[in-house]
Amino acid sequence: MSSPPPATSGAVPQAQPRRAALAAWIGSALEYYDFFIYGTAAALVFNKLFFPSSAPATGTLLALATFGAGYLARPFGAFVLGHVGDRFGRKRVLVATVLGMGAATFVVGCLPTYSQIGVAAPVLLVTLRLLQGFAAGGEQAGANSSSLEHAPPHRRAYYTSFTLAGTQAGQILATAIFLPIAVLPEQALLSWGWRIPFWLSAVVVVAGLLIRRTLDETPVFEREQQRDEVARAPVAVLLREHLGPVVRVVLASTVATVSTIFTVYALSYAVNTEGLSRSAMLWVGIVANVVALAAIPAAGALGDRIGRKPVFLVGTIGMAITMFGYLGAISAGNYALIFVMGILVFGLGNSATGGVWPAFYGEMFPTRVRLSGTAIGTQIGFALAGFAPTIAAVLAGPSGRNWVAVAGFVAVVCLVNVLAVATGRDYYRTPTEELGAEPAPPARPTRTSVAP
Repeated sequence: MSSPPPATSGAVPQAQPRRAALAAWIGSALEYYDFFIYGTAAALVFNKLFFPSSAPATGTLLALATFGAGYLARPFGAFVLGHVGDRFGRKRVLVATVLGMGAATFVVGCLPTYSQIGVAAPVLLVTLRLLQGFAAGGEQAGANSSSLEHAPPHRRAYYTSFTLAGTQAGQILATAIFLPIAVLPEQALLSWGWRIPFWLSAVVVVAGLLIRRTLDETPVFEREQQRDEVARAPVAVLLREHLGPVVRVVLASTVATVSTIFTVYALSYAVNTEGLSRSAMLWVGIVANVVALAAIPAAGALGDRIGRKPVFLVGTIGMAITMFGYLGAISAGNYALIFVMGILVFGLGNSATGGVWPAFYGEMFPTRVRLSGTAIGTQIGFALAGFAPTIAAVLAGPSGRNWVAVAGFVAVVCLVNVLAVATGRDYYRTPTEELGAEPAPPARPTRTSVAP
């Protein structure tokens, strides 16, 4: 009886890519539910709960700054969790991040406010936000690396796109939870209502652990372990041998500015400055994210066919243009136009970049430093984007109504992103095990001797 043919090095069990994508989708949805409820609360209530002694505009600015503080901690989490993921495996990072994020979020819902304990309240709030950011520093990179390394080589963008689709689902869930909370009477909202979304993170922790503990380690990482090729100090190897791709990912990741401006600053501007309906603006986020749930995998599939760069660039340029329309519609108080522009800038434009960047970034690095490279590069870029709502609040001026300056700021950031992406290589046709390897120099022509 003849033996079965040997498996190719790139073969993976058929069910594993789907399981990895599902684990990334659900895990990211649960993880970013935690992260986005903080942003929503910062935009709507934290200025009154933790900074009430400040002038209204200053209180809003300080509340938005606490949102940015979480992004400040992300690079530190990326260094630590990136090392763990590249040294000991992707699965450990996926479990650790859901535990850390869920625990910190639950405790935020238990915090006493400024009126109860004074300045200690905002100090504790910022501390917990830093812990959230530390955990988030390894979340997407861990999920992306796992999905990419489980995926068939010709469908890496499609499968990794589910990580970003999961973040949109988390944002829908976070916003939907706040819808009934936002219509509570002011006294109920500020006394106990705002705490409910944070307490629900207990469910997040349990569900996330059950899902992620059942996922297998990736085949390429296991092969590296078997060959004893796992780097003992992955971050040192990364910074010594792959610094160029890290810088490129940092610059490209600043495109997350569009997300933070849309989800935090624009919501605060609409509700607190222009006096628009809280519920209506929350619905804008829900509708845009529902569109994104379908648009992100579609963008990933397109990126597998034509390459990551064209999809990425069209999305970024589109967001730079439509952000003017979105903030202008808010200024005009035109709800119909707000919904249309919100879908264009976030549901479609942001989805185009989100559908391909998980693969585009991860493909720049070899397996031994992929999680570290993706985590460190993205989280430094995201840290810059995390303070975009604070910068926007300053650019908007004392009246808070200079939306043109804010949209111009977003356009400049998008230009930086375009330059970073356009000048990089596209590895969408490279086999998974060959990713991150420098191309061999062309062979020199040999001189052929001719017999006399």
